[in-house]
Amino acid sequence: MGIIIRQPETDLEWDAYYDLRFRVLREPLNQPLGSERNEGDATGIHFALYDNSEIKAIARLDQASETTSQVRFVAVEINSQGKGYGREIMEATEQKSKERGNTKMILHARDYAVDFYLKLNYTLIEPSYKLFDVLQHFLMEKEL
Repeated sequence: MGIIIRQPETDLEWDAYYDLRFRVLREPLNQPLGSERNEGDATGIHFALYDNSEIKAIARLDQASETTSQVRFVAVEINSQGKGYGREIMEATEQKSKERGNTKMILHARDYAVDFYLKLNYTLIEPSYKLFDVLQHFLMEKEL
């Protein structure tokens, strides 16, 4: 069946999507279940990468301004990191952003993910915020 990137469709797929988001992005920071969701989930475009029907990576695309989109909640299954899934899901978000007429993508990268985004031709702009007062994030951007 191979790799497919699409929005989750069934309740089980949505459960797996939010579970992956929680386990990779919130649980390691000792945050409670439920902290992986926010109000933007209702309006964002959700991406899930499936490899042979197993969810391996996720991301959400938000509209930041008239010509700029923002990718958020990028996560790759822990035991699947380094296999190219992150690159593939980022390419899908960038393509969708272009289709929507955007000319720039921004994101706030966790300190340990900055090098990943630099390899995808994002530019490091500045430190942005500390998530839960512990994890430094950096504003990055890319012209599309």
